[in-house]
Amino acid sequence: MSIRELISTYELALNTNDIDTILDLYGREPVFMPQHAPALVGREAVLAGYVQVFMNLKLKVRFDIHDVEESGDWAWARTSSAGRTHILAAGVEVDEGNNELFIFRREAGEWRIHRYLFATSLPRA
Repeated sequence: MSIRELISTYELALNTNDIDTILDLYGREPVFMPQHAPALVGREAVLAGYVQVFMNLKLKVRFDIHDVEESGDWAWARTSSAGRTHILAAGVEVDEGNNELFIFRREAGEWRIHRYLFATSLPRA
């Protein structure tokens, strides 16, 4: 799977709350760095982070890929995402926008998410 295909798969899994697919896209030693929260280090912590996200939000976003660079078994991609987020507890839907940085590592011949960081480009009031 190419990096662009991996990001597309991640987008679909994020929009369908597919935790199994998301976790399969991460490597052996992942770090997920959501904004306003400590880094989630390791597969169990990353899994718990996505469980928490999906307990609170229903996402409907689209990723735009701005840059992809590869160097040996390492790569990175800069993306932005936009769409709508349904905040489940409040029963409201809001605009969503983020800037993202993915760092990938090739493991057993396949690209995997090694580090993932996002920050909003549309702060909520």
